[in-house]
Amino acid sequence: MFSGFAGSMGSNQTDFGEQMINTVASQSIRRMFSQCDSMDVDIRCVPSSKLLQGSIDSFKMKGKGLVIKRQFQVDEMSFETDAIAVDFGSVLRGQIRLKQPTQAIAQVMLSEDGINRAFNAELVKKRLDQVSLSTVEIAGIDTPISFVEISVKLLSVNQIEIHAKADVPGQGLIPIAVKTTLAVERRRKLLFTEPQFQDELVPTEAHALSKQLTAEFVAILNNMVDLDRFDLDGVEMRINRLEIQPQGLLFSGYAQIDHFQGANFRQLRTILGQ
Repeated sequence: MFSGFAGSMGSNQTDFGEQMINTVASQSIRRMFSQCDSMDVDIRCVPSSKLLQGSIDSFKMKGKGLVIKRQFQVDEMSFETDAIAVDFGSVLRGQIRLKQPTQAIAQVMLSEDGINRAFNAELVKKRLDQVSLSTVEIAGIDTPISFVEISVKLLSVNQIEIHAKADVPGQGLIPIAVKTTLAVERRRKLLFTEPQFQDELVPTEAHALSKQLTAEFVAILNNMVDLDRFDLDGVEMRINRLEIQPQGLLFSGYAQIDHFQGANFRQLRTILGQ
């Protein structure tokens, strides 16, 4: 079977082999996301007969309008690798099985709207609901409080402005506002550093309590926002730097790719039947 396959690859130059593996890769990557508006995959292998040995020259992926774990929206995500080795037999079965894990240059773009939607995701809201305050007593509050109505505004120089309300039993909703600088710790955790209480955005009578609650809120965020939210099945992200751009918040780093999910075998059979 392989000799006939190699012959067909030779006669059609690189088109058939690359078309087949690009289809498998595209389908496999799409299955990692709960939603995917578009997915462009470009795998190069010249000559295509190298696929018989599982040798691929380069791999690039760019997806737009992605949703991870049904809750976290990503405007754009891209991976790019140099040469990698795959099990050729797995490609014929509609899978891409790596002979060994590989690293890819990775970028993730989050829009301001996507960030705000993330704060309203159930997984995040649970972490901000009925929170026990730190050991430092705040204005006599000895019962758990909740942080609600969170909104984020991206600024320049990696700064953001966060508005929220603290639902304090017996005192109602206390507005809080803070400007902070984003940073990455150990390539995994998003930190909210250099917090500045925005007193001009809070009613004067609420300043004292709001300032204390704002500090508590930032401390909670610093222990909560882990970048493993971007991890996919078989793909683990590591972030080297972040930058606020006109389009949104850009994370740059690398992805450790261990495996891909299986593809749609029906579509693969269509390609093989051509």
